[in-house]
Amino acid sequence: MIKDSIINAFSRLYPTVLILIVIICSIRIAWLIKNNQKIVVYKELISLGFILYLLFLYNIVTYQDAYSVTGTSNFTPFREILRYRFGSELFFKNVIGNIVIFMPFGYFVSYYLKPKRVGLICVLTLIASATIEFTQLSIGRVFDIDDILLNLFGGILGCIIYIALCAVKNYIPSFFYKDVCLSIYVILIAALLCFYFHSIGIRLW
Repeated sequence: MIKDSIINAFSRLYPTVLILIVIICSIRIAWLIKNNQKIVVYKELISLGFILYLLFLYNIVTYQDAYSVTGTSNFTPFREILRYRFGSELFFKNVIGNIVIFMPFGYFVSYYLKPKRVGLICVLTLIASATIEFTQLSIGRVFDIDDILLNLFGGILGCIIYIALCAVKNYIPSFFYKDVCLSIYVILIAALLCFYFHSIGIRLW
């Protein structure tokens, strides 16, 4: 299940994550102070979140066990997707999981590039996902074209979420998206994620 993948990845990465957070934050704060730059909390947290997300993505796609009926690569679109029974454990792990894991990618990249359409995000998601699949093929795992399709859909959903949030912003008072308020929102989201991880057995403290 998706929860098991998160727990397994975090159990391996916890020391690395802790060290990276301390090092990255200390260097970044020192750079901002040295260059007399304003510290915008929500922007810094989003950038840190993107780095940690890429680290977890690398761990999950590199070390998690692959599941395949034949144990061979799949180059036929929808072959693997259609063989999972809707709602089954394997459906959630291999179909929903591959979508969900790339939604943050689509959102983060959209946040930095601010595209008006999803075309650019599609290209970048395809590059990232295809790179992962070909790398897996070279390290003894299997290539699956369906993973690329599902990752692409996840990236598009992430981009759509970003565009939708930007559209909603135009209909709310400007006060609610000032730097201070945005920082509070991001801190609350980070806190909720920490409590979620704690609730599924990941001890952060």
